[in-house]
Amino acid sequence: MERIAVDTSVSPSAAIPVDAAHLEKAVTLAVDSVANAGGPFGAVIVTRDGRVVEGNNRVTQDHDPTAHAEVTAIRRACAELGTFDLSGAVLYSSCEPCPMCLASALWARVEAVYFAADRYDAADAGFDDAAFYDFFAARLGNAPGTGAEIMTVRHERTPSAVAPFDAWRVLESRITY
Repeated sequence: MERIAVDTSVSPSAAIPVDAAHLEKAVTLAVDSVANAGGPFGAVIVTRDGRVVEGNNRVTQDHDPTAHAEVTAIRRACAELGTFDLSGAVLYSSCEPCPMCLASALWARVEAVYFAADRYDAADAGFDDAAFYDFFAARLGNAPGTGAEIMTVRHERTPSAVAPFDAWRVLESRITY
């Protein structure tokens, strides 16, 4: 992927101006989510053609730890458009997307991400997203201070490790993504 740029500064990118109304809508969705037994997170995707797709945190409702507001909005937008490629779309989130949600936006080829509250605001409310950011920022391994207290991640190459990719390369019916 040629474009991976994460700007966590206060001022938005000059290329795509932030739409305050969509950001406020994401915050409103988050508040509504709390009132309806969901988590305090909301997200709005504005597609290249101007469609607006909403998502809220459904982790506890769906018993799905991946059902974050951003992922829910991405899933709904992709289903509505009939594609897995959201190039040109903008994601507005009530809170800084966690590493999973940010990675999901990258995989979906979302062009810009804007958020209202940040990871530290979420941590103050009891959410551990900041620890996950620290985990990914540290060198992965088992030494203290590298995130090993959260999870061990280690590459263990097997003789058949690349077999799925070999099969993919020769599959004539593959859909490139």
